[in-house]
Amino acid sequence: MALFGNSSNPAMRESIFEKTAFVSSTSGTMTVKGSIIKTFLLIAMTIFAASYTWYSVFNANNPSSVTPWLWGGLISGLVLALIICFAPKTSPYLAPLYAAAEGFALGAISAFFEVAFAETFPGIVLTAVAITLLTALVMLFCYQTGLIKVTNKLRSVIVIATISVGVFYLAVIIMNLFGVNTQFYHGASLLSIGISVVIVVIAALNLLLDFDFIEKGSQMGQPKYMEWYGAFGLLVTLVWLYLEILRLLSKIASRN
Repeated sequence: MALFGNSSNPAMRESIFEKTAFVSSTSGTMTVKGSIIKTFLLIAMTIFAASYTWYSVFNANNPSSVTPWLWGGLISGLVLALIICFAPKTSPYLAPLYAAAEGFALGAISAFFEVAFAETFPGIVLTAVAITLLTALVMLFCYQTGLIKVTNKLRSVIVIATISVGVFYLAVIIMNLFGVNTQFYHGASLLSIGISVVIVVIAALNLLLDFDFIEKGSQMGQPKYMEWYGAFGLLVTLVWLYLEILRLLSKIASRN
């Protein structure tokens, strides 16, 4: 994502550029190519870790035994993400660990969805992955061709929309804690599906800010470790997008 005063991703704050703008690096400077390579490396690590918990769910006599991996991955991923956000220099070391942690969690979550919708939507996970990749490619095409230009106005709109989604998530969690019915979001009604569609669109738009962050960081000659930081931010958005697409597909399947 782009600049935080202009970005909704806390990993992509404008202050990050301000702190690193005048830091020299003997190992070179940030490049778009380097960021792309590192993004693919992080995605590969995520998939590798996910494959472990995925197959564990299907091969274990007790699928719930994978639950510790799920929660362990989510919690450790959150902790690692916070550290990386506040200390970008740690990204070359912690970003791969974050990818692995998220992979363990995603593998378990994906397997649970696959099992739950084996009859109503076989291959729901593969479909979600394909849609996520297609969405990322479409947004990259729109960004590179200038079909959608990342202006300050667009950044502001995406920031406000993403913050609103965050507030919405928090409100739903609080309502669940107090026993309030949240079927308007977790259910399979047209309203619930509509909400998921909006969130998916917002997540997809955040990819534009990720691409912009990486391009601007390269143009500004940021330190080499910022390639890992940019790749980490892009992975965060891709994970969010995938989970929301998976949730959307599950709601559609539940209506059958």
